[in-house]
Amino acid sequence: MTTPPSPDSPGDTRLDAAGGDSAESDAEATRAMSADTAPPRAAGYDPDAEATVQIPPVAGPPQDGSDVPDDGSGRGSRRKLLIAGAAVVGLLAVLYVGDLLVSATDVPRGVTVAGVEIGGMNRLAAQETLRTELGPRVSRPVTLVAGGGPEARTTTLDPRTAGLDLDVAATIDEAGEQPLNPFTRLSSLFADREIAPISKGNPVAIGQAVDAARPQLDRPSTEGTIRFEGDRPVPVPSVPGAIVDSRTAPDVVLAHWLDSAPVGLPVTEQPVTVTQDGIDTAMREVATPAVAGPAYVIGDAKNATLSPEEIGSFLKFDPDGSGGLTPRVDVPAAERVADRDLASTEAEPKDATFAFEGAAATVVPAVTGRTIDYPKTFEGLVEALGREADPTPPTTFTPPPVPPGATPAAPPPANGRAVNAVYTTTPPKVTTEALQALGPATVIGEFQSGGFAADSGQNIKRVAEIVNGATIKPGETFSLNGFTGPRDAGQGFVEAGIIDDGVPGRGIGGGISQFATTLYNASYFAGLQQVEHKEHSYYISRYPAGREATVFEGAIDLKFRNDGDTPVLIRTQWTPASIKVQIYGQKRYDVTSQTGPRTNPVAPGTRDLSDNPRCKPSKGVGGFTITDTRVLKDVRTGETKSEPRTVRYNPEPEITCNGG
Repeated sequence: MTTPPSPDSPGDTRLDAAGGDSAESDAEATRAMSADTAPPRAAGYDPDAEATVQIPPVAGPPQDGSDVPDDGSGRGSRRKLLIAGAAVVGLLAVLYVGDLLVSATDVPRGVTVAGVEIGGMNRLAAQETLRTELGPRVSRPVTLVAGGGPEARTTTLDPRTAGLDLDVAATIDEAGEQPLNPFTRLSSLFADREIAPISKGNPVAIGQAVDAARPQLDRPSTEGTIRFEGDRPVPVPSVPGAIVDSRTAPDVVLAHWLDSAPVGLPVTEQPVTVTQDGIDTAMREVATPAVAGPAYVIGDAKNATLSPEEIGSFLKFDPDGSGGLTPRVDVPAAERVADRDLASTEAEPKDATFAFEGAAATVVPAVTGRTIDYPKTFEGLVEALGREADPTPPTTFTPPPVPPGATPAAPPPANGRAVNAVYTTTPPKVTTEALQALGPATVIGEFQSGGFAADSGQNIKRVAEIVNGATIKPGETFSLNGFTGPRDAGQGFVEAGIIDDGVPGRGIGGGISQFATTLYNASYFAGLQQVEHKEHSYYISRYPAGREATVFEGAIDLKFRNDGDTPVLIRTQWTPASIKVQIYGQKRYDVTSQTGPRTNPVAPGTRDLSDNPRCKPSKGVGGFTITDTRVLKDVRTGETKSEPRTVRYNPEPEITCNGG
C-alpha cells in the first residue's frame, strides 16, 4: 500500500496554496512526489497493480466539466459531495423562501374545518368557502340527545332561536399562520389537520332554548311496579331517570352544534328506590294470590262480585321507601266495578220541596241519602285478597226494616275474600219538617214582565228552569250569579241581543237582566231583605222606574236575604211572551211601592257611530232622577217602615249612522 504523503511534503504545501480544491493542483501534487519520499516497496511490487488498487476513479461532476483524477486521499470525492449537497440545499432554500413568500397570507396547507378543505387558500377565499359549505349546517335543526341506550330521548333545536352562528374569522384564526419549520411545511403536503369550527352565541338564549326542549329530553326515573295484563301480574323493573344538566348543557351545544352527529347533552341521573328483590317479593306474596279468584263486596240485600281481571284493574303498587312495594286499591276504579251491582242500594239525599197545583202548594217530603263510603269499604280489601279463594260466594245480607230516617243495621263481619260495604247517611238540606212548619204556604211576593225577543226568551227560560224550586233557609242569602253558575253555552244559554257601549250587539246570555228585574221585584214585594242590586245605566221603558236590576257575570249580582224564621221557596213560570216569579212562604209584611216624580231631567245628546259597521240609528232617551220607597207593614203588629232608594238614570244619546 502507498503511504499518504507527509504533512511537510511539497505536495501538501502546493495544495494549500492552491486552495485545496483544484483538479490541476491535485495532479501536480501527484507528479511532485519523488521516489525517495515514498515508503519502501515490498518484494514483487507491481506499480500498475498498486495504482489500480490505490487510485480508484471517483464519480461526480468536476467543477470544469472534465474528469478529475483523485490523489488517492478521498478528499476530492468529499468535496464533490459537499458541492452537490450545497447546491441541493441552496435550491431547497430558494424554493422554501419562494414558497414562504407566495403563501405568507394563506391558511396553512392540509387544514380542514368540519370536513371542508381550506388549506392553502387565502383568508378571504377560506371565509367564503366556509360560509358556502357550512351555511346549510348553520340553519339546519340541531338534534339533541339526552341519555343513552333504548331509553335515550331526542328532540331538535332551532339554532336561530338559540342565537347560534359560525364565527368564520375565529375559525380561520384557529388554523394559525404559515409554519416556518420547513419539515412541518413539507409534511403538510401529505397530511391533513382538522380544525373544529368555532361558534358564537348568546349563552342566555342557548340556555332558554335548551330549557324549552327539556320536556322532550328529561326522563324522570320510573320506579319498578307490578301491572296486570288481564288476570296475569307482570313485573315492571325500575328505570333510573336522566335529567338534562341545564348548567353545562349550553356549553356543550355551543361546542358541538355544527357536528354532523347529534349533540349528546350532559345529564344527571335520578336514582330509583325499588329493587328487583322488592318486586319479586310483592309478586310472590301479594300480586299472584290477589288474582287467584274473585272477591266480594257485601251490600244491603245485594253483593258485588269482583273478578280476577277486575281486581287487576284496580290493584296498584307504590314504592315503600325501603326497596319494596306497598299494595293499594285505586278507590275510584274499584268503585266503578262495585257500583255496577250496588248502585241500586244507594239513594241520594233530596230536599223537601213544594208541589204546585194552581196557586196551592203542598209539601213533597225530603229523602235521607244513603250512600256507600267506598274509601272505608275498601280499607280491608288488600288483606282479603291475600286469603285463599272460596268456591262458594258469600250470602247476601238484608237489613231489617227501620223507621223513616233511622239507620239500618250493619251486616256481620265479612270473612274470606269479602268486605262489607260501609254505608253513610246524608240528611237533606231542607227537611220535610222545615217546610211543614210554614203551614199553608202562600205567595208572599210575585212579579211578571214581558216584551222580550225570542232569543232573549230562550235565555230567560233557561235561567228560570235553574232557579225554579230554589229554597232559601232562614238567615240564608240568595245570589243569582252564585246559584246559576257560569251562564255559557255549556249551560244551555244562547246568543241574544245586548247593548255594548250604546250599540246593539250579540252575546251569550242576553236577556238575563229581564229575569233579574222580575226576580228582584218578587223579592221586593215578598218583604225580603235587599242585599245587593244595581239598576241599568239607561232607563228601559218596560221596567218600573227605580225598581229594576241588571246582572253581569263576575261583576254585578242580585242578592237578597231571607231574614225571617221560616224557609221561602222561589217558583218560576215562563211563556214565550212573559216570565213570572213567585215567592212562597209565611207572610210577614204587606208591601207597597211609592214611586216619586222624575226630577233633574237631562236631554239626550247625539252620538255618531258611522264608522261602526253595527251602527243602528235610534232615538235618544232623556236622563232623570227618581226615588222609589218600599213601605213594609208588619201583618202581626201593624207597624210600618219605609226604605227609600234614589236612582239616577243617564241620558241615552241619539245614535246616528250617517255623520249627521
